[in-house]
Amino acid sequence: MSDFDALVRPALVRIAAPGCGYDPHGDRYWGTGFFIAPGWVLTCAHVVAEGGSAVWKRKPVVGITWEDGKTTRETTGTVVLALPLPDRPEDPPDRWAFPDIALISVPGTGKASCVRLSERPTVRPTARPVRVSLHGWSRETGELGVRTVHGEMNGSDGQALVTDVMPVEGCSGGPVVDRDQGAVVGINKGRGRDGGAVVPVTALRRLHDLPGGEKMAEALRAHDRHHLVRYRSLDDRPDWTRAQGRLPGASGVSPGLRTQLYGHFAELPAPTAPGEILDLIDQVKAWIRDDDLPDALEDDPRTWSEGAGVLRGLRAPHRDVHDLERDALLLYAAHVARQVSGRYGERADTTGLTRWIVDESGDADRHLRREIDRLVTPGRSPSLSVREPRARADVLLEIDTPRYDRRYPWRVKLLLDGQTVTPLHCDDRGVERARLKETLREPLADALRRGDSGAHLAAVEAVLPRELFDEPLDTWRLEPPHGPDDAWTTTLGQRRIVVIRDARRHDLEPAPEWRERWEAGERGPLHAAPLRAEVPGAGPDAHTPRVRRETWAETYDRLREAEGGTVPVYCGPVGSGDGLMAMNAALAAGHPMALWRTGAHDHTDCAEFHERAERLLAGAVTAWDIRGPVRSLRTRAQDRAAGPEARAAYAWAESIAVLLDPPDRPPHAGRLEAPPLLGEGDQ
Repeated sequence: MSDFDALVRPALVRIAAPGCGYDPHGDRYWGTGFFIAPGWVLTCAHVVAEGGSAVWKRKPVVGITWEDGKTTRETTGTVVLALPLPDRPEDPPDRWAFPDIALISVPGTGKASCVRLSERPTVRPTARPVRVSLHGWSRETGELGVRTVHGEMNGSDGQALVTDVMPVEGCSGGPVVDRDQGAVVGINKGRGRDGGAVVPVTALRRLHDLPGGEKMAEALRAHDRHHLVRYRSLDDRPDWTRAQGRLPGASGVSPGLRTQLYGHFAELPAPTAPGEILDLIDQVKAWIRDDDLPDALEDDPRTWSEGAGVLRGLRAPHRDVHDLERDALLLYAAHVARQVSGRYGERADTTGLTRWIVDESGDADRHLRREIDRLVTPGRSPSLSVREPRARADVLLEIDTPRYDRRYPWRVKLLLDGQTVTPLHCDDRGVERARLKETLREPLADALRRGDSGAHLAAVEAVLPRELFDEPLDTWRLEPPHGPDDAWTTTLGQRRIVVIRDARRHDLEPAPEWRERWEAGERGPLHAAPLRAEVPGAGPDAHTPRVRRETWAETYDRLREAEGGTVPVYCGPVGSGDGLMAMNAALAAGHPMALWRTGAHDHTDCAEFHERAERLLAGAVTAWDIRGPVRSLRTRAQDRAAGPEARAAYAWAESIAVLLDPPDRPPHAGRLEAPPLLGEGDQ
């Protein structure tokens, strides 16, 4: 028996109906689970589903039995998070969809032994197979007992498969241990067609996004505290940290240093979003490698400890890997301390973490010590490599013209520093227009989580075909409704800057007039002009004048001659009819900005709309400055609680949209991009 087999066994639990844990025949035995922290058990959703609808009502109906030395203990637990939830709790599906995970709260188990979870992705599609062991309780051979099998795991960070071995029946929900890393990297989902299906532990990140997701963060902090206590304990029982240190070929940062750091992280407030962690990682990599080159693959860490795991395997020319990883880890810890102190001030005690960083960096080179000192010393200004607070990245939503049966292909990407593009999600076959909002909800939410950094929120730049310019993106809600109060949650356009850009123009090199008009808009000032104007014409006879709408050529000629800083304004939709004809003319004339209303055609307040738009543009001064005021107008115009006078004051801005389309901002014609991240959402 290996060190890790011995460490896993006391953390395993039998899951059954309450009161049946001692049943030697296991007549009501459901499956396996394992303690990830005192008070918290992880298993598969299909295992606890054996308990029926009461499980999904958060009732303590899950029987938990485990071995504490030679003593068998039994209690009950409550499922607090699970994904997916069954559509019909009384009649759950036969085949449980990915990720098939459940987190169980088990009070009164403060002395339970716990596994060590990996804080980094498991394997990539091109990586070599990972040697693993699968553990769980089973009655397949007659008596109910612990079974362990060994095999190799292949697959991506989204889903994986264990080959060369068939999992033992009853072990579903048990841990999968990476034998080279010495940590749990997955959950045994059960038997698959070609082997054992494994849910990587990185799938736990999706639980953070559910209502009540803070329970997942609470469990992971308890996990890190537990392993620090065990490492510091004078108890002679084996622990995961020391067992990892005895692994052959161990290199880089010692397991003991990571355990201490993660224990300090566990005492801090949780990060607000993955983008806040990734922003700090970006800054660490830029300082260590002395470059700003983005990584080809985008990660999705949810805890400070997972952020440290992302830095594993960092490479830089002419640097020793051991020193490099240690330097990166200490610098990252200093950034975390500074970030938390800046956000919470005295409400967050970073004293212990800061003291530990200073002690551990005592033998580092003077450049690193100076940088760490700048970060952790109150009142000291960090070096120029520390960025001013801002969103880590903006989000590009690209939708193409329909190809197959009116289906719109789409892509969701991150836009870092206004130029570097990182693809995240895509569907080249596309979806019907009516399903765009439903389909794009989760890909957009995922990208925005990675782009946000603290209170600094990512903007959305929608690169659309012109027929979709009236799609009300700003009214979308990215979270599905969970109750009647969700009608009051903010929409995409109320919380974030949302602008529209023209997909057709970005297939070509920027025209000179487009570039010239953008530069004029950046300088300011701005002023309005009608997107489409009325012009006098001849009536039935020479003495009867008539008013008609401009033709395309007349609109184009007028807007081509408009002075710099002119913004076409239209009191109606531009995705079809007269509005589309005029928008085509404005774009052909090189205009990078426009304002319009995406709603119905029967507006009676168009004169007010043009007057207010003129004032809005004059107050904004430059092109970039228009975004914030438009976001505020969207919020006020959709305020259902405002009185009649307040609603009337902002009625003109209802369904307002803005074109803001710089010529040199990606996507570019013939652009080169990093390879896409392959994941569960991209299959």
